[in-house]
Amino acid sequence: MSVTGTMVVVVGPSGAGKDSVMSYAFRHFADEARVKFVRRVITRPADAGGEAHQAIDAEGFRRLKAEGGFAVSWDAHGLSYGIPRETLDELADGVTLVANGSRSALPAFAAIYPRLKVVVVTARQEILAARLAARGRESAEAIAKRLDRAVPEIVVAADTVVIDNSGALEDAAEAFMSVLTAALSRAD
Repeated sequence: MSVTGTMVVVVGPSGAGKDSVMSYAFRHFADEARVKFVRRVITRPADAGGEAHQAIDAEGFRRLKAEGGFAVSWDAHGLSYGIPRETLDELADGVTLVANGSRSALPAFAAIYPRLKVVVVTARQEILAARLAARGRESAEAIAKRLDRAVPEIVVAADTVVIDNSGALEDAAEAFMSVLTAALSRAD
């Protein structure tokens, strides 16, 4: 099976605005059938807020994983995340896929997706701290610990683009949409 589509995996620290950048691009590419945004399977309630995802309990996740239902899966922050196996068929059809990923899972993405583009959305430390505080989900101490955590080095055999989302969302989103447009051109 020849793969002509590209998997674009978006990673970066909490508070960088990955979901906002992806949502902006989702609206922009709403009428483009060759761009699809992957709906992750996550062991958290459907009404938990944040991204639209397929909710599943831990036992269901383990079963689906054992049955080969995921192309890539990982655990982070007490939750399990999965990218559906069907994404491999979509890439074979020439679709450009966009998935919210994890820096720690990048080696697994690189191993399974032959045409992988990594987009690191980041922001200055003080911006990250302010955004995390505005969410109201963590104490100031927890936020400080999160920001002090060692960031895993991103080492994969893939193209990597870093987008700084410290300024206007539109600027970061335009940069991201340029990456997607280039991936579409590559599939033609």
